[in-house]
Amino acid sequence: MVAVTDTRLRVKRKTSQRFSAFTAGIVRIGEFVTFIMRAIIAIPYTLVQYRKHVLNQIAEVTFGSKSLLSGGGTLGIVLAMSLAAAMMLGVETYRGLQLVGMTSMSGMLSAIANTRELAPVVVGIALAAKVGTGFTAQVGAMRISDEIAALDSMAIRSIPFLATTRMIAAMVCILPIYMVGLLASYIATRLVVVWYNGESSGTYDYFFHLALTPTDLLYSATKAIVFAAIVALVHCSYGYFASGGPEGVGQAAGRALRTSILAIGVFDVIFTFGLWGLVPQVPGMGL
Repeated sequence: MVAVTDTRLRVKRKTSQRFSAFTAGIVRIGEFVTFIMRAIIAIPYTLVQYRKHVLNQIAEVTFGSKSLLSGGGTLGIVLAMSLAAAMMLGVETYRGLQLVGMTSMSGMLSAIANTRELAPVVVGIALAAKVGTGFTAQVGAMRISDEIAALDSMAIRSIPFLATTRMIAAMVCILPIYMVGLLASYIATRLVVVWYNGESSGTYDYFFHLALTPTDLLYSATKAIVFAAIVALVHCSYGYFASGGPEGVGQAAGRALRTSILAIGVFDVIFTFGLWGLVPQVPGMGL
């Protein structure tokens, strides 16, 4: 009887622990969703009430310690990643088309793949790795030092002040970095196909300009801006709910980076299908 009672108690305890963990996970998800919704809804309020802080965040993200534009910071990362990824795209595109005798279409695939997928994803991942982790560390340090509680006690809305301002700054500063990465990917793919593999430059340019449209560029820039907002919100939310001292802030930065990269991949698929459709069309090709 004692053994049976002990077994029942252990089973009951494990069941209770699993239920508590499941409940805590649901609560945690609710906290993050609420945080993100409050940050997005507060954009007009932030632009009016905290416009000076928004400008300070733009200046800090652009020229400050996170060095988005200066000092080879995120700009250098995006440039290097775009060049490497676009070169591999050019190599594999040319090899694949060579198997079916259609290497002249390399320019078309370069325009489509670099614009619609490669450039926005690369700039989003680089922003998460270079700037997003800084957001998590900053906000997390404020959390464990009770600075966020001090803001709340002074009637300063902490989420708009800390998260929405950084989200707006990231969305503003992402465009020049995105354009640099996109240009680098175009140049790298063209060098591989035309200079290295000896494809006709006139044929490459003809199909490249035929497939590239202003609408594609607009949609691609929209994806980059949305990715910047996602990165800022994810990293600020992990920093906002950080706990456990400096070690907890470090763990939060790692979790935020993994979550933001996963979110970029998921939303990239959603936006690709939503903007270009399940059956995309190639302009000027009748396809």
